[in-house]
Amino acid sequence: MGAVAVVEDEVRELVRRRGLDPVADPQAVRRLVDEVVADYDERSLSGSLPPLADLAGAARHVYDAVAGFGPLQKFLDDPTVEEVWVNEPTRVFVARRGVPELTTTILTAEQVRDLVEKMLKFSGRRVDLSTPFVDAMLPDGSRLHVAIPDITREHWSVNIRKFVVRATHLEDLVQLGTLSAQAAEFLDAAVASGLNVLVAGGTQAGKTTLLNCLSAAIPSRERVITCEEVFELKPPVPDVVAMQCRQPNLEGGGEIKLRRLVKEALRMRPSRIIVGEVRQEESLDLLIALNSGLPGMCTIHANSAREAVTKMCTLPLLAGENVGHGFVVPTVASCIDVVVHVATDREGRRRVREVVAVPGRVEGDVVEVADLFVERGERLVRADGWPPHTERFERAGYDLQRILGARAAA
Repeated sequence: MGAVAVVEDEVRELVRRRGLDPVADPQAVRRLVDEVVADYDERSLSGSLPPLADLAGAARHVYDAVAGFGPLQKFLDDPTVEEVWVNEPTRVFVARRGVPELTTTILTAEQVRDLVEKMLKFSGRRVDLSTPFVDAMLPDGSRLHVAIPDITREHWSVNIRKFVVRATHLEDLVQLGTLSAQAAEFLDAAVASGLNVLVAGGTQAGKTTLLNCLSAAIPSRERVITCEEVFELKPPVPDVVAMQCRQPNLEGGGEIKLRRLVKEALRMRPSRIIVGEVRQEESLDLLIALNSGLPGMCTIHANSAREAVTKMCTLPLLAGENVGHGFVVPTVASCIDVVVHVATDREGRRRVREVVAVPGRVEGDVVEVADLFVERGERLVRADGWPPHTERFERAGYDLQRILGARAAA
């Protein structure tokens, strides 16, 4: 057994004896690791034990193994890494600024299973043959997704999407080049004025980050209810209730789906509702909530703003045969006010590609949209469109003519 393995065994034994919880008290575990490493180094001077070549490296390795997530911890600690995924034990990938790369990390199948079990311990969720998929949150806020055989071909598939906070306000997105200053000012005013905003884009396009930044424009006096699959949203308002879905228990009961959360949110005296992402029939419940005059925001997977509107006209049909286009299409037209489409370019940079308004008109079962901002080259510029509910901007104290009056030259 190598020197580092001996130290790791000693630390684990002391953790058990002292009843330490690595998740609840990581600092105590870190101090214990430093003590054991120093003690081992002193004992190794007598020649009875193999020496530690790198004390700091050994301490970091042992701490990651005991209190962290082993060989993957270095990626979780690296601020340049946005995502980590394991296709098989010998193929561990990371993404930096949206660009994937294969790492030199080699795991065993047993290590992968042990790491997943350790990650799920924090959330209380599970993965097994009866529940081959799991979504969970790690202690640092990162989102974990796991799929196991026989859903996957042979190996456990693990994906960790880190909660990398680079922006908390729309002004931050302007600094990052994601959004133009004029578009940011408009979106800030639109949210504060109570317009309903739909954020569209692909996977890892930055939808949740943009939604979080939009939520920073919500007036502090409002009561906000968030509904998500896994906690990711953090509206910076004092009166907020966050809810997430729940998996079924071992008997198959107790599952709480997103649709239930949206319904329950309406009973909690909300001033505004935010849904992390609509994928299925919960879109109907969100539309009903918005149709009652409750302001809201959500995200949706779509390749453009127009496709996002079309998808919002289709998803509610999954709620049942009694739900038809005759109800859904005009409801979408009257409920959704602004759609923001964000995407990732070839270099991995996230950019808002377009901002469109939904004036509320329907022509032949097609919801009309009007371009507010469009991308030309790498610039987001003002188009000809105009948002609905201009009176709401006026009541909120915003001069919409000043914000949108200047139109960029073609």
